Amino acid sequence: MTHATSHPLDHLVWNALTGRQAHLAVGSPRALRFHPDVAPFAALSETSPQAFQELAALLGPDGFAVMPVLAPLPQAMEIDVEPVGVLCQMVAADPPLGDNGGEDVRALVLGEADVPDMLDLTARTKPGPFARRTREMGRYIGIRDGARLVAMAGERMQVEGYTEISAVCVDETHRGQGLAARLMNQLRRAILARGDVPFLHVFEHNHAALALYEKSGFVTRRRFHLCRVTPAAGR
Repeated sequence: MTHATSHPLDHLVWNALTGRQAHLAVGSPRALRFHPDVAPFAALSETSPQAFQELAALLGPDGFAVMPVLAPLPQAMEIDVEPVGVLCQMVAADPPLGDNGGEDVRALVLGEADVPDMLDLTARTKPGPFARRTREMGRYIGIRDGARLVAMAGERMQVEGYTEISAVCVDETHRGQGLAARLMNQLRRAILARGDVPFLHVFEHNHAALALYEKSGFVTRRRFHLCRVTPAAGR
């Protein structure tokens, strides 16, 4: 892998872990991952036997990670590779369509005290991986109905010039009110205001979500293979 000469989003995880989010990284020269309490993503600097050995050691005997890659990972002696699906990486360089720039007065910045409610909401709605320290990856905002957190969106991986929008979720009792779009638009405005391009990921088979994001002005720039990697047992 030649990361230095490619687009920063082509090797997103590696570039995040060696750049803006290096403080959340654990690993070795050839294999890095986010701390397991932050996110399950890992990356390699190269696909050599030494890199796979370092990855297996990093994961530990019972660990796992997920890796978005441009081409399917080869099977290696040290790890087992399980295909998960194809991800569309979508970018949006312009303000939200039809957006007047106003803030949603109901949206709150979520902090450490909100983590139990964030974990509860993501467990119910399953927007993707979300762990105890995921909030440390960026700014998360949400909407409460009384004391209950009913909608949320936040920033996940970040590289120079780009910030990912993730964990967009709404409790089933509050869907159909446009809460997800309002939270996404608020994050999108803030990301653009600081000079970054917002982007996100969605599975290729999720046609409803793809259509929604396209309607909001996101366009697919590239597709990635998402792989789940575990240490190879008994090898």
